[in-house]
Amino acid sequence: MYNNGFVVGKFYPPHRGHKHLIDTAQANSRHVTVMLVGRPEETIPPTLRAQWLREIHPDVTVIEVDDVHGDDDSQGWAEFTIQTLGYAPDAVFSSENYGETFSYFLGCAHVMVDHARGTVPCSGTAVRRDPLECWDYLEPCIRAHFVKRVCVLGAESTGTTTLSKALAEHYGVHWVAEYGREYCEEKFAGRVITDDTAEIEDDWTTEEFVLIAQTQCEREDAAACETNKLLICDTNAFATNLWHERYMGALSPEVEAIAAQRHYDLILLTADDIPFVQDGTRDGRHIRHAMHERFAELLAAQATPYAILSGPHEDRLREAVCLMDSVMKFANPQ
Repeated sequence: MYNNGFVVGKFYPPHRGHKHLIDTAQANSRHVTVMLVGRPEETIPPTLRAQWLREIHPDVTVIEVDDVHGDDDSQGWAEFTIQTLGYAPDAVFSSENYGETFSYFLGCAHVMVDHARGTVPCSGTAVRRDPLECWDYLEPCIRAHFVKRVCVLGAESTGTTTLSKALAEHYGVHWVAEYGREYCEEKFAGRVITDDTAEIEDDWTTEEFVLIAQTQCEREDAAACETNKLLICDTNAFATNLWHERYMGALSPEVEAIAAQRHYDLILLTADDIPFVQDGTRDGRHIRHAMHERFAELLAAQATPYAILSGPHEDRLREAVCLMDSVMKFANPQ
């Protein structure tokens, strides 16, 4: 049992080979420090990778440093490590050939772990090349980053929920319900709208829309940790901002900032060519087409691929599956 175990790497991104390495260090050390080496230009930010490591290994110390030395400068890295830690560790745990030389300059033991990658046949390069192919070697928080996300958007009573449920059932994956609807049901509790042309005149605040957008994102990210490679989202923060414009008279910079942080592989916009159904909370048939046109206008101005689905539900589902299978090159995760 070593007092201070040490693991260093890029973890670009972390996978279960890294987990096995750190778990081995923990099993043989009283305390383990993991040093993550990163560069700003890497496609997965070092800060995010460090955050993942802390979530996966809450009992280890994770420090993030810049890639200040070359890969073959073991002496330079050893000196840097002692300077950074304030001490020399008792053992270096690694799966790489550099570990022996690195530990020599540190003046400590070296423990080689699964050098042949027999226990966990995975690498960061393989994950970056095809994360879905490496799915079984990723922890839930890493899966959430790589999961394919398809968002179904539309004006009221255009079949977004029906399509979202059907897609989730077709692919055997999770879907995220619309939190804004849940919020409205609570907000308008006790009041029923029966006129299709009635308008909801209740006072709204920007803070309410920010809350709706944040909660929708939180629920989406939680579901992304549990689903299998694909997640279906019934609305998103982008749509929340359009409803802010509807009730508050302008788009919200706060909600827009939340929406800007989200990534989707495909957006499906449901058309308003089906009968309007007033369920007691909807704003009204008379504004549905204008809202659909506004959705289409703003979607055309952003970079995410999108398609407008029209016609009966069966036609919409068929076209959506075709898009997801061919345009996204997505195979059924089952």
